[in-house]
Amino acid sequence: MNSAPAEVAPASACPPAHESVTPAVLRGVMSRFATGVTVLTVGGEHLHAMTANAFSSVSLDPPSVLCSVGHGAVMHGALTSAGRFAVNILGADQEPLARHFADKNRTLGAAQFDDVPWTPGERTGAPLLAGSLAWLECELTAAHAFGDHTIFIGTVIGAGRFDEGSGLLFVDGRFAKPA
Repeated sequence: MNSAPAEVAPASACPPAHESVTPAVLRGVMSRFATGVTVLTVGGEHLHAMTANAFSSVSLDPPSVLCSVGHGAVMHGALTSAGRFAVNILGADQEPLARHFADKNRTLGAAQFDDVPWTPGERTGAPLLAGSLAWLECELTAAHAFGDHTIFIGTVIGAGRFDEGSGLLFVDGRFAKPA
């Protein structure tokens, strides 16, 4: 069976590469990658939440996930201190909640949850946000500092689904709903 080779665009058709990959260039390129939106939460004396899209599953056995948090974020210290956290996977209608927990000017501590219905996770005490599609409770098992972020790996010790529906997306620097 003969098949024609795949047609390759001439080099002149490709946009030129940037001479150096600056933070702005990387942010612009990565904005083209659609991600789901989560809210990370920590319970106890360091009650805190943060909107995050740098989140992924790592392994099914043992069940584990990762999230990436900037060194200067309040969540970095809260998560490190607590050693346990929850991940709330947001639904397409939860953009206001995502914006709330992404707002660096919001009131911190327990007050940031004043108008947000939630229940404490059975295993971590971390807030599980009402209306989320699903949630995970995690035990912090590893932390890898790299550049200006730390990659936190959590072993999943509890998981569940709240609601049916589509997830909230983030692409091109803005929130989006699946088509």
